[in-house]
Amino acid sequence: MSAKLDALMARGTALLGSEVSIICGAMSWISERNLVSAVSNAGGFGLIACGAMTPELLDTEIAATKAMTDKPFGVNLITMHPQLFDLIAICAKHEVGLIVLAGGLPPKGSIEAIKEMGAKVICFAPALALAKKLIRSGVDALIIEGMEAGGHIGPVATSVLAQEILPELAGELPIFVAGGIGRGEAIASYLEMGAAGVQLGTRFVCATECIAHPDFKKAFLRGNARDAITSVQIDPRLPVIPVRALKNAGTEEFTRKQREVAQMLDDGKVDMMAAQLEIEHFWAGALRRAVIDGDVENGSLMAGQSVGMVTTEEPVADIIAQLIAQTEAALER
Repeated sequence: MSAKLDALMARGTALLGSEVSIICGAMSWISERNLVSAVSNAGGFGLIACGAMTPELLDTEIAATKAMTDKPFGVNLITMHPQLFDLIAICAKHEVGLIVLAGGLPPKGSIEAIKEMGAKVICFAPALALAKKLIRSGVDALIIEGMEAGGHIGPVATSVLAQEILPELAGELPIFVAGGIGRGEAIASYLEMGAAGVQLGTRFVCATECIAHPDFKKAFLRGNARDAITSVQIDPRLPVIPVRALKNAGTEEFTRKQREVAQMLDDGKVDMMAAQLEIEHFWAGALRRAVIDGDVENGSLMAGQSVGMVTTEEPVADIIAQLIAQTEAALER
């Protein structure tokens, strides 16, 4: 790596303990032992997507990942998980050095529990005011993720968030930029704006080491930016966070599911909490059908708008090497 790039990534690599400050974003069913260990072995930073895993399953997954790499990796935990503190305890047992809390504001005591076990904590900041609040809460770093990303997204574009947050807060702690990044030229521009590193998800889905079904990967290789659309909220009462995925029959199915859950609310069959869980379970099942079973018609093909830049299946090491080469060439220009 060039001296210039090394210097720009220094705060990120110091925090992560990796050679380059490129995080592979946590993707349910995809970011498991094979992809996570491959990313860390190639010099990046892998993240296990805990998602809806039980503490026992997470325990097994961390142990299996440790058997495949001696490099640092982290765990991404969902803040609304009913057993969040048990999951933190599993991470402590395995001496996981870094935990990312995703999916909403960290519940009371969760950041403290992670710091107590000696790990670093990263949170997502979808707005400047929230970023400042999280810094006061004691987070070690932030990820700002724009709406171009795949999966659950916020309403603001990556470039706008970067301009809003980096000049103001990059001096205070390491900030990683995510959402729609597919090439090194974009990485270079965010690093020069003050980012400590980046997070990419979509770019790693077609890695050779990724266990996603061949048909899931084919959908990514065929897809372009316009195919990665956001889900529509049909009832304002339903707390539906928009999800970006490749358009298919499953996209229509989600609209139908929302109508069904809204009707259950009207009939008094479920309360708001149960309604939200119905929606979350829908996504978990739909994603598994696509990623694991290869049902690319009815499953959920969560993908970011950078999907058009994924053109071939190749090893993780090659993907990271390309990104670094592109970043260095851009910085030299």
